[in-house]
Amino acid sequence: MSILVYVENTDGQFKKSAFEAVSYAKAVADQSGNQVVALSIGNVEDAQLTLLGKYGASKVLNVNTEQLKSFVNQAYAAIIVDAAKSNDASVLILSNSFSGKGLAPRVAAKLNAALADGAIELPSATGENLQVKTGAFSGKAFAFVELTSTIKVIALNPNSFEVKEAETSATIENYSPSIDAEDFSTIVKDIIRATDKISLPEADIVVSAGRGLKGPENWGMIEELADVLGAATACSKPVSDAGWRPHSEHVGQTGIAVSPNLYIAIGISGAIQHLAGVSASKTIVVINKDPEAPFFKVADYGIVGDAFDVIPKLIVALKAYKEL
Repeated sequence: MSILVYVENTDGQFKKSAFEAVSYAKAVADQSGNQVVALSIGNVEDAQLTLLGKYGASKVLNVNTEQLKSFVNQAYAAIIVDAAKSNDASVLILSNSFSGKGLAPRVAAKLNAALADGAIELPSATGENLQVKTGAFSGKAFAFVELTSTIKVIALNPNSFEVKEAETSATIENYSPSIDAEDFSTIVKDIIRATDKISLPEADIVVSAGRGLKGPENWGMIEELADVLGAATACSKPVSDAGWRPHSEHVGQTGIAVSPNLYIAIGISGAIQHLAGVSASKTIVVINKDPEAPFFKVADYGIVGDAFDVIPKLIVALKAYKEL
């Protein structure tokens, strides 16, 4: 038996979430004495595929056709299911990313498997079953999901599991599954990405701002702070609704849920809808001139002050620290 992990790529490159998924799969495999089989779909060079062995994959299945160059939910799910069956996989692991959220339930349904989405820790075994800790109620609580089926599917939240090296000699195998024409009934013709920005779901640090910035013309200092920290930029819903920032930067219950190691909230009051999308952050820093702002109640660190005074000084201090 094996542990199958689907590894996403962006323009032929694996990102941190892919290595997190392989590291997680290796840890699960060590619990049961199984091997890790990684599945890559798309145009990925051998050097990238071989890199997966560094994190514990002993075999890499490479599906590379022009037809699958862009993400197609139905077709990708069919390939994952085919690979799971041909490799006798007992556990399937995916990243709980934008595409993973669509793939995981489809794969589970096709395999008649139990699903735990939003996993944040390694599962614990209870006989042949697995108990998985997941986020619940938009990150405001935890749930312990017991998977009792023969085959189990786990979708791992980005930034929930540390990337760990487990040097393994990975063999690369070109894999050609049979795909039904109906799996291509809906296709993605083009994906436009902001290639110069850090992906919000994968970011280790997120700098986010709200209406306290007073207008889009003041976002320069937020972008400069993010640049100094190597962070992604985000915003609250009112900001994106007002057109100050693109909707792709909106974090919260109705936007993107993030779980960075550090979340810096500037001029955001901390409405419950916003907190629901950021509460999984490991450390939260709040900067707000209102000492009664609700965000301070959940913050690990807080600065009561005007952002227009605090942020420039913080940027200067950070630049000086980096030069030491």
